[in-house]
Amino acid sequence: MKPNVIVALLVGLVLGFVGGRAATGSKATPGNTPSVAQAANKPARAVDPTVFKVPVDGAPTKGSVNALVTIVEFSDYECPFCSRAHNTVEQLQKDYGSKLRVVMRQNPLSFHPHARPAALAALAAGEQGKYWDMHNLLFANNKKLDGESLEGYAKQLGLDVAKWKADMADARLGATIDKDQALAQQMGASGTPAFFINGRFLSGAQPIENFKALIDEELAKAEGLVKSGVAPSQVYARIIEKGVERAPSRAAQPQAEPAAAAKKIEIPADSPSFGPATAKVTIVEWSDFECPFCSRAVPTLNKIKETYGKDVRVVFRHQPLPMHSHAKLAAQASMAAHEQGKFWEMHDKLFANQRALDRESLEKYAHELGLNMNKFKADLESGKISAKVDADSSAGNAVGANGTPAFFINGRFLSGAQPFEAFKPLIDQEIAKADKALAAGTKAEDLYAKLNQDNVNAVPAAPAAPAEPAVQKVELGNAPVRGPKNAPITIVAWSDFECPFCGRAVPTIEQVEKAYKGKVKFAFKHQPLPFHQHAKLAAVASMAANEQGKFWEMHDKLFANQRALDRESLEKYAQELKLDMNKFKADLDSGKFDKQIESDMADGSAKGANGTPTFFINGRTLVGAQPFDAFKKVIDEELKKAGVAMAAEAK
Repeated sequence: MKPNVIVALLVGLVLGFVGGRAATGSKATPGNTPSVAQAANKPARAVDPTVFKVPVDGAPTKGSVNALVTIVEFSDYECPFCSRAHNTVEQLQKDYGSKLRVVMRQNPLSFHPHARPAALAALAAGEQGKYWDMHNLLFANNKKLDGESLEGYAKQLGLDVAKWKADMADARLGATIDKDQALAQQMGASGTPAFFINGRFLSGAQPIENFKALIDEELAKAEGLVKSGVAPSQVYARIIEKGVERAPSRAAQPQAEPAAAAKKIEIPADSPSFGPATAKVTIVEWSDFECPFCSRAVPTLNKIKETYGKDVRVVFRHQPLPMHSHAKLAAQASMAAHEQGKFWEMHDKLFANQRALDRESLEKYAHELGLNMNKFKADLESGKISAKVDADSSAGNAVGANGTPAFFINGRFLSGAQPFEAFKPLIDQEIAKADKALAAGTKAEDLYAKLNQDNVNAVPAAPAAPAEPAVQKVELGNAPVRGPKNAPITIVAWSDFECPFCGRAVPTIEQVEKAYKGKVKFAFKHQPLPFHQHAKLAAVASMAANEQGKFWEMHDKLFANQRALDRESLEKYAQELKLDMNKFKADLDSGKFDKQIESDMADGSAKGANGTPTFFINGRTLVGAQPFDAFKKVIDEELKKAGVAMAAEAK
């Protein structure tokens, strides 16, 4: 395979992982959200030329049989990235008209509890000729997919609800979903959304430009076939007739990644756990009660418990993320319940009520669990429990569990709210190792320590670090800046107020500024990603506040309230900052900042800031929500070059 094809394939896989798995909490680079901004005249991302033989028979189809380009989409109605991609597909249908056909196949992921019922609801609506109507409703309301809501949509569409319910329960439709999911796995499309454009794989909620580049390429090929005498209705069949029927098996590939990620994981005696200490497999989880991805992992862990019984132990450790305002107190509440023997009961309460984790709610849950309230309240405020949570967090950071959820299976790292199928092969491998160790005379009580150490010892030598990107000249322009004008270190960030990874980077930058006081200045540039619906308006609001000398105050407000960036909330923050509201509203609506924001976006993309956050430290690139030590390394090197004394310590 040619080097450029290999690079294109790897990039495609990485973007697919981000688009399809980010919804589960996984990430391709540390805390890096993929950007869809493209620099002017920049070529579209290359796509692997492999054509897959993806059948379309029997699936819901929108568009003409004579369409020259067919998109087969594998999707999940509860997946937020699928919902974003749905808007892209609708725009493509408008732009290409009769030249484009869309075929929908179901791939409801196991950690989305409402995804399969929603898929059944759509197929059942299809039995009455209203598949696409239901399809659109589900994506428009993908946070309301409970049974009552689904029935409401059926009534809204004027369906025969009795027949619709009967069809939903029909094993035939369930088998259709199973068949679609098997096909997705066969084609290597394990995440959602996944697209095959005339058989060529495009993974994730990518920018429309990437779709159009591939569609235009395939359209030209198809028009050539038509000119050669192929009937338009036969173009798709002709294109895929010699296509690949199965993606390369992952099972046949070397399992280097889990081994490379193995860490020595200590288990404090007072950490909550279920399963025996002598279990063959120990899963240590770092989690956050306010993190939506962590809650999605709960059903998977329950299935592991049901499937493996006493062979698996799960240990819970805390990693309350700074952008989750109630996470730390919720963690302390769980440990206060643990003091009374009811950690897991509180654990379930907290994950079931993630939007209500204030002090009053926590006390309510404790009361419902029959806890001694005086003791609970005292423990909730105790330094001992707060220190325990902090110790867990520090230990997590030390082993790379900086995001949540993060799992270590006998020390082998698995990141994000992965489905049961991702855990199973690792657990099965570890059970086989445990059986061998026991047969060789290892005592059951020593099993975890041995297997953990064996996995650490199996880590191959670290490969040489990739070459650092070239140092770039980064102009500050009109960007908001804080810090001494003549500071020897300049950090320029390309960021998005709605991006959770950008939110995670805020405390780190504050730590850097404190540690290197007087030596660092920090500049902010905008990269609002199109799939963050409020990001552009939030960027405009920050610049409207900048007009009144309060950019950084608004910056802090926006990152502290990333889930509330609608117009009403932005005006509320402006009032709290005592801005001139008439001027703020006028500036917000004026369009006067559009040119600067768009210039920031294009400049960032041209410099390789294709994700958020991306930082340039004296022109040196640092991508993602990296830990303090990553910044410290570069800053210290730059200070040494400048001959400036280094006195930074992590506070």
